[in-house]
Amino acid sequence: MGVMSEFREFAVKGNVVDLAVGVIIGGAFGKIVDSMVNHLIMPLVGRVVGGLDFSNYFIMLASPPADFKGPMTFDALSKAGVPLFAYGSFLTVLLNFIILAFIIFMMVKQINRLKRDSAPAPAPAEPPATPEDIQLLREIRDSLKR
Repeated sequence: MGVMSEFREFAVKGNVVDLAVGVIIGGAFGKIVDSMVNHLIMPLVGRVVGGLDFSNYFIMLASPPADFKGPMTFDALSKAGVPLFAYGSFLTVLLNFIILAFIIFMMVKQINRLKRDSAPAPAPAEPPATPEDIQLLREIRDSLKR
């Protein structure tokens, strides 16, 4: 079997198509969660902790260049090449991940429940076959009773 025919067989299998659809939907879903975190949740959290934008929580690890005249914001300093310890951006991404992981967990939990509810009841298991030595002993016992 040639490499191309093996590849064709692999690519046409349902699992590959399911994976591709999952990756595409996951990417779009990630953008939705990212927008929810950045535009809905983090502004509320920032409001609670004093109205600050989490993306501007950082520590400068070096001084800006002498000719730097811009604002002391994360975007301006990072464009100027100043090394920053950007813990605010990390907190935003971490919260994004936690929300996404929780939503995926809830979806998988629901799908598993639906599968379990819609699955047909398992057929009763047949009793295991009696071993030959036991069967012979039973035959001898029955013949002695007669």
